[in-house]
Amino acid sequence: MQAVQAQTFRIQASDAWRWQAVAWAATHFDYVTLFNNNHIPYPHGPFPNRLAFGARRMVAFTGTDDLQTLYRAHQEQPSWLVGYLGYDLKNQLEDLTSHHNDPLGFPEIFFYEPEYLLDFSDDDVTVYGDDAETLYQQISRFDMLSTNKPAKAITIRSRVDPEKYLATVRQIQQHIIAGDVYELNYCQEFFAEAATLDPLTTYQALDKRSPMPFSVFMKRHDQYLMCASPERFLKKTGDQLLSQPIKGTIRRGHSPEEDEQLRQALLHNEKERAENLMIVDLVRNDLARSARTGSVRVDELFGIYTFRQVHQMISTVSATLHPDISFTDAIRHAFPMGSMTGAPKIRAMELIDHYEASRRGLYSGAVGYITPEGDFDFNVVIRSLLYNATSAYASFSVGSAITYDADPEQEYQECLLKARALREVLTGIV
Repeated sequence: MQAVQAQTFRIQASDAWRWQAVAWAATHFDYVTLFNNNHIPYPHGPFPNRLAFGARRMVAFTGTDDLQTLYRAHQEQPSWLVGYLGYDLKNQLEDLTSHHNDPLGFPEIFFYEPEYLLDFSDDDVTVYGDDAETLYQQISRFDMLSTNKPAKAITIRSRVDPEKYLATVRQIQQHIIAGDVYELNYCQEFFAEAATLDPLTTYQALDKRSPMPFSVFMKRHDQYLMCASPERFLKKTGDQLLSQPIKGTIRRGHSPEEDEQLRQALLHNEKERAENLMIVDLVRNDLARSARTGSVRVDELFGIYTFRQVHQMISTVSATLHPDISFTDAIRHAFPMGSMTGAPKIRAMELIDHYEASRRGLYSGAVGYITPEGDFDFNVVIRSLLYNATSAYASFSVGSAITYDADPEQEYQECLLKARALREVLTGIV
């Protein structure tokens, strides 16, 4: 999108017009990505409210050193690139494998240069792309109600029953006792087959129930991501790197008094603080591989932030990028994010593939954008529904950090808490 003119238009009912723009784009283009911050404040800023669609250029990946391919594509033609890193990209970065089937079929990595980019503010939209005036008028005239599809009942099943989940947690704890790992993020999949749903309507329902600062709607042909993520993986601004791992979750209270009691309980929970600190140490080590010596710092430890469904414990780690390290190598050194693996990271990923009952795919990967200058911002793909419209397969996964002193039943209940918004959307709305 280099050398493309920008034009700004005043819009009324800006949120409604933005949804109209997403619906218009999803009707006319195979590649659509909405970044949505839901006007939620976040330390160091949330995602922008940004819509990218159409493909001026696709990055062609081969399955071998794809991060280097991404770097070369950006160097040869600096531009906006939008896309994702799937969790199974780990197999290119380390001597690892993924042995489970892949019913969703998302590729391991995907990036495109958008034909149009729309940035939204409170009362206007800035359009980057050819013939912005015509595009603005087409969106303004679009009737998004015509895109809705009739809903059908969806039956959600779990890949792991409660007894199997509890037994697996106990097995993982034996690995911790043996010294193989000291924390492991164990996830379980919920899925629906023969699922017919309207992806944008589903995403809107999820966004209404669980508004988050790193929310994403993505269409890639017949594959869709509906993401309500509270977590940033990695951000680069100039030579500054920033990671904000989440470890520690508790439900919201039914009254202001109970809500504050729960918030304080999370803040002072020794187990949650220990989990968070372990991942902070892992992130510090990951960033140190890309950083100027002595520049890695913990800006905030054990910050408690409140969202619609839960309170979360979030820490912030920053570093200054070494001048000899490329932006994709900074990603390489930190991916996958430690909050979704455990520590030590490589052994944790080996055990994840052994004990989990399904392939993670895009879940616990990262979605984001790269600027023409080589800056970027990526979230963590959690609290997310993945959908293949052709195979009619829908899937979402949830997990928690297993430590030596974790209570298996409490970990299971934490997973159900994290799954609540998606379950409500699929069984109650769509």
